[in-house]
Amino acid sequence: MKRKFILPLFLVIQIIVVKTIGLFPDFVETWYSKGFYPKLAFISRKALGWMPFSLGDVIYFILILLLFRWIWKQRIGFFKEWKTNGLTILSWVSVFYFFFHLLWGMNYYRIPLNEKLQIEKEYSAKQLKTFAEKMLRKTNELQLKITKNDSVAVIIPYSDKEIYNLALKGYTNLPIDLNEFHYEEKSIKSSLFSYPLSYMGFGGYLNPFTNEAQLNNLKPKYTSPLTTCHEMAHQTGIGSESECNFIGFITASKNEDLYFQYSAYSFALRYALNNLEVLKEGSSKPFVEKINVGVLKNFDENELFWDQYQTPINSLFEYFYDNFLKANQQKDGMEGYSKFVGLAIGYEKL
Repeated sequence: MKRKFILPLFLVIQIIVVKTIGLFPDFVETWYSKGFYPKLAFISRKALGWMPFSLGDVIYFILILLLFRWIWKQRIGFFKEWKTNGLTILSWVSVFYFFFHLLWGMNYYRIPLNEKLQIEKEYSAKQLKTFAEKMLRKTNELQLKITKNDSVAVIIPYSDKEIYNLALKGYTNLPIDLNEFHYEEKSIKSSLFSYPLSYMGFGGYLNPFTNEAQLNNLKPKYTSPLTTCHEMAHQTGIGSESECNFIGFITASKNEDLYFQYSAYSFALRYALNNLEVLKEGSSKPFVEKINVGVLKNFDENELFWDQYQTPINSLFEYFYDNFLKANQQKDGMEGYSKFVGLAIGYEKL
């Protein structure tokens, strides 16, 4: 067999193996998510966490340059040599597919958190309203406690590095039934690609190859504590976005720091209000009318930030990531982010 066919063929074999193993979440949970992965992740974060910049971002930048260089060199006669070029592309995809699943990606196939905790993700309109009322009350209380004025927006006084360090405290206060997601050896960085991330609509991401949590440091800072805790949840071995939102909410709300608590409860409040609107248009209005003006100013700040980056690029990446999630056992795609509300409501009933 010619060497140029080896990696493309290996890609086919990999897909079959990954999808077959994915049919056995108990196996993935025991041998990968709780066995191999935690040890590997600890080593990765220990080796790279001390770096003041993201090695993963640097690697991505170099790879993007190499990609453009290859495209430029192949621009003449690209389609004439379509078989050779196609095999080259599949070979690179094969390499990425292998390391992605080895280093982190198999976590998409572990046992869902709601099954492990034995909680229902579905909820009634009454339960959602009760949850929204609680999030509203806590958000208002924290905003007033921080600013001493219900009309003043919350401004976090910490640097990015201080936020990353403080985030660890929430993970030390995890409830016993969530203690498997304890966090050691911090590796959290401000992304070198924060500007492109804003256009892509991402507040952060986990580099699965280096296990570095990357944060978009351009977005409103009051949201950063929750986003940091969310990306750290990915580092603990959670693939599901709804579960990361849930763990991010729990760890930020359990943090002794008031700014982290505010970030958590205001985040949950926004999602609860959005979910109310999905159930019935206008049903969030009675709640919105009771939100402190200062909280609304923070919400407006967040909305205005993302609005300025709304372009076709954003829609393209949302479409890509939505399908990427669906291809990796996350059937709700981008809608999965809001599903954490069901986890939070179900968890409260335990």
